[in-house]
Amino acid sequence: MGLGHMRRNLLLAQALKRSRLRAVVLMIAGAREASFLTAAAGVDCVSLPSLRKDEQGRYHPRHLEVALADLLALRAKTTGAALEAFAPDVLIVDNVPRGALRELDPVLETLRGRRRTRLVLGLRDVLDDPVALRREWASAQNQEAVRRYYDAVWVYGDPAVYDAVREYEFAPDVAAKARFTGYLDQRERLTYGGDGGDGNDLIAALGLSPGRLALCLVGSGQDGAALAQAFEGAELPPDTNGVLITGPCMPEQVRRRLALRAAQRPDRRVVPFLSEPTRLLRHADYVVAMGGYNTVCEVLSFGKPALIVPRVKPRREQLIRAQRLQALGLVEVLHPEDLSPAALTHWLARARTPVRAWERIDFNGLSRVPQLLEDLLGFRPLASSRSQSRAAVDHVA
Repeated sequence: MGLGHMRRNLLLAQALKRSRLRAVVLMIAGAREASFLTAAAGVDCVSLPSLRKDEQGRYHPRHLEVALADLLALRAKTTGAALEAFAPDVLIVDNVPRGALRELDPVLETLRGRRRTRLVLGLRDVLDDPVALRREWASAQNQEAVRRYYDAVWVYGDPAVYDAVREYEFAPDVAAKARFTGYLDQRERLTYGGDGGDGNDLIAALGLSPGRLALCLVGSGQDGAALAQAFEGAELPPDTNGVLITGPCMPEQVRRRLALRAAQRPDRRVVPFLSEPTRLLRHADYVVAMGGYNTVCEVLSFGKPALIVPRVKPRREQLIRAQRLQALGLVEVLHPEDLSPAALTHWLARARTPVRAWERIDFNGLSRVPQLLEDLLGFRPLASSRSQSRAAVDHVA
């Protein structure tokens, strides 16, 4: 459902396409915004009727005015029909083993009966607070689902930062299926391309004066208003421009108000959406951001000094990730309760040096995932040089 989930899975799809597997990839996404990202990347996408999550973590239909049960049935049937027609060699399910609300159950059972498609569960480095996650997984019987349906579990992180297998107390047989891939090096996004350019064209188009660049990233923007407003109210160091990327899901009235304020200041710009924000990030001198997986990986991949203001509800995933990375000296963290324009002004004013995170933690995920898939499929490059593997990347949450 989140923009970060979509971008992470698209990056994995591009890595598999360019590997010696030459994978033919179909994405099944839980939000229609995925088509904005996949079209330029040469990956086809089936978009499911989407869900939204409220502040208490409860799901609701996002657009269709139908009962939740009817929406879930439609998602299950659409997913099943796509997989039956595409007949993939492997299905990589993102984050939730049984779907957001168990709508994957009939699909998983069908695939298990046919014995043609290998199943992989892909997980972020951090899912939530261990107590909350263990309770949630026990209620949903997720470990039982992994045990019954999945051939492998790939954790897109480094246990030196967060050992999900240990923290979440995976059962021994489930833990045996888990492999840590390493983090995903976001610099590869510029290699894969999609919308071209190295970012200098974006900076020129913004019409800013020469100088340093402070960049504020709030993910999709759905819950990024407080950070965006604090950044707009902060004072920038001399000879520094400030750019805020609001994301496509920030409420329109908030985005409009921020744009009006920025228009009154020659050193400020507000950008509603960039399909590839790394093109701008690579030129940033300072980054203030929320703590989602993709954003943090991007900041670390490009070695940018960063202040992370994590989301703390309904999940504590971002806070845990930020604190673990802070303990390694890779980012600085500001709790959202302490967020203010003055706090950001103070952080921006301090001198700092770039970080080299890839020298401290594993960033080889994009090369290791194709290797893991080769092992899973028993791929032999000489014997299979004329064949292509089919992979379905299912982001349904």
